[in-house]
Amino acid sequence: MRTLLIMGPGGSGRTTVAAATALASARAGHRTLLLSADRTDTPGAALGTPTGPAPAEAAPHLTVWRPDATEGFRRDLTAFQTRAENVLDLLGAARLDAEEVTPLPGAEELSFLRALRDAALSERYDLLVVDLPPLPRALALLGLPEELRRYLRRLLPPERQAARALRPVLGRLAGVPMPAEWLYETAARWDVELAAVEAVLTDRATAVRLVAEPGPAGADALRTATLGLALRGLATEALIANRTVPETAGDPWLSGLTAQQRKTLAEWREAYDVHPAPHLGRDPQGDDDLTALAVPAVAPASAPVEWPVTDRIAEDGVLVWHLPLPGAIRDELDLVRRGDELVITTGPFRRIVPLPSALRRCTVAGAGLRDGELRIRFAPDPDLWPAGGR
Repeated sequence: MRTLLIMGPGGSGRTTVAAATALASARAGHRTLLLSADRTDTPGAALGTPTGPAPAEAAPHLTVWRPDATEGFRRDLTAFQTRAENVLDLLGAARLDAEEVTPLPGAEELSFLRALRDAALSERYDLLVVDLPPLPRALALLGLPEELRRYLRRLLPPERQAARALRPVLGRLAGVPMPAEWLYETAARWDVELAAVEAVLTDRATAVRLVAEPGPAGADALRTATLGLALRGLATEALIANRTVPETAGDPWLSGLTAQQRKTLAEWREAYDVHPAPHLGRDPQGDDDLTALAVPAVAPASAPVEWPVTDRIAEDGVLVWHLPLPGAIRDELDLVRRGDELVITTGPFRRIVPLPSALRRCTVAGAGLRDGELRIRFAPDPDLWPAGGR
């Protein structure tokens, strides 16, 4: 199964393009699911049929699903209260009823990621079209599984579970209660769930389709999105230049708009596989309008984004780690090594990545940004690097 993530700034027609992409796939005979994070029924308006919190067939071979974050959060909280029953009773805590629960910040994102995982693992579909929230929320959402897993590993290291028999003794020695078994079990379950989501997002069969309206605002949004995606190692499959106005003569207003769009499209074609989608003069609604957008078929799986390490020890005495970061600006780039991890900050984005095993035995010898690629040089540490070997 392929997963296609649809991303774009708010107001770009992202959800409508996602619906058109899913419909085109279904008409080609592929079992397709359109999973939308849209809070209102924009997918239903585009397809001409209501959609909701339960997966429902919108056309032959096409299922549409808009998960209900409130209901998902209620189920999770109820399950948590059941598992923590003994602790809550000990504390004299009053449990929350499902009817009084409203989602906390972040609950909507976690609920959507769980739906994404469930859809990808169901094996009922050939293509999963994911209509993500507007930028930059979409980029934050894509980084959430990796970041939460890192927090769990730091706060509740899995290796500590091996000492479970010693916890009562350690608790008496330290004078403080040790973490309960259920806490480690919960952390382990969350880690498995987050790992499944992360596996879907980083799979080589997953790609990104960007949507933007050609113009200054769309160009700025794409520059930011491209940098954020590059830092996550996600490949862009295509760019849909939405609401492209046809060339006209005799109308100064339209002539100015088409000239602006033509200039932006020329710039985009240097970096993306661009597919213009025409402005229909109205909001697309129904099969005929979505077909008129002429969105391309989903491309075959492309090669994953690589962050290779090259051996320059014989020539320069270093190993070089190559990180493609198109759009990065030198003055907005910062690198900090923390143990076996590297903290990379570029523009508004930050990611903490583990070092490849060979580089963990090296010290950072410098870095440079050239032609959209960050090259970090590592010198072997004589105390850690085996003599005469690697």
